[in-house]
Amino acid sequence: MEIAIAVDPRPTLTLQQATELTLQLYGVTMTEISTLPSYIDQNFLVVDEEGTKYVLKIMNSEDSKNATLLEVQTLATFFLRQHGVPAQTVVHTITGQLMSMEEIDCGHGAQTYCVRLLAYLQGKTIAESPVTRQDLYNVGKLAAFVDKTLQQLVSPNLDVLQKMDGLLWSLSNIPLTEGYLSVMDGDPLQDVVRAVIEQYKLHVQPKISSFRKGILHGDMNDQNILVTPVDNGHHEVSGVLDFSMLMNDCYVFEVAIIIAYMMLENPSPLDVGGAVLAGWESIMVLNEDERDSLFLLVLGRLCQSLVYGRYNAKKNPDNKYILITAKNGTQLLNKLWELGKKEVERKWFKDASTFSVS
Repeated sequence: MEIAIAVDPRPTLTLQQATELTLQLYGVTMTEISTLPSYIDQNFLVVDEEGTKYVLKIMNSEDSKNATLLEVQTLATFFLRQHGVPAQTVVHTITGQLMSMEEIDCGHGAQTYCVRLLAYLQGKTIAESPVTRQDLYNVGKLAAFVDKTLQQLVSPNLDVLQKMDGLLWSLSNIPLTEGYLSVMDGDPLQDVVRAVIEQYKLHVQPKISSFRKGILHGDMNDQNILVTPVDNGHHEVSGVLDFSMLMNDCYVFEVAIIIAYMMLENPSPLDVGGAVLAGWESIMVLNEDERDSLFLLVLGRLCQSLVYGRYNAKKNPDNKYILITAKNGTQLLNKLWELGKKEVERKWFKDASTFSVS
């Protein structure tokens, strides 16, 4: 997801435009339509005459340029669904296509956007749900299962997932955050972010060559995992959303991303890491260098989210979703930095080693 773009790549279709597009491309006559949150794309919840729900996703014009990447993302969702993962599947257009490139004028000149209609999955996001430590274990385990299953994905176009150079959101590129730090001028948090970046350069960058790599979901945050309640206050994962960050990268990055975002809405954030790690390691055990880097990788993702969120919010002040991390992220980053690597790791690793699956 590139951020420094001159022309606004965000689609801003009206409800009327979205309604007409759904009928034209899918032959679906809608009785209800409403907007859903998105960082830089546009999502609509649509209901047809039979009461069936769908999500109409309009991809931003920048990411829409890479049709091959979008095809691989779509293939991955079908592949995972076949292996029992509750991934969102794509509905074919009336001409049998999985996506359609549409030239649309949203008021700032015609741009080409990738349009897809996705099956609607039941559940609430983890951000909206009071999840237990057992739930977090299950999320970690499912994430590892997803990434391990993706090792078997076959396509002649998988090389599009290798092109990580300059991708701001990859945890291998945390130092790129420095180029955007001016948005934090005057904020004491800027010093913490700078310190995290320096520690990352010293202690994580030299170890990256020893990290194991593969295809990752890349963005398993608390908005992209749906859960439904089961017994005893627990939940089960009912949906894995948004494969737009699918990438070939380091497995430990996936663990760090999950821990960072699962802590945001949790009333006991320090209890999150051990539970997620225990779940992940029930399928894929981290090596010594990966474990030793986990703390700074978690802090690095919080820094990325806070800095890029503030940068994008200045460009798109009407999009409240962009600043979703800011509410608790600032406090969390300060707290983790204050506690320090040794204390936080001691808690995470002890909790992971003594975790009892219920």
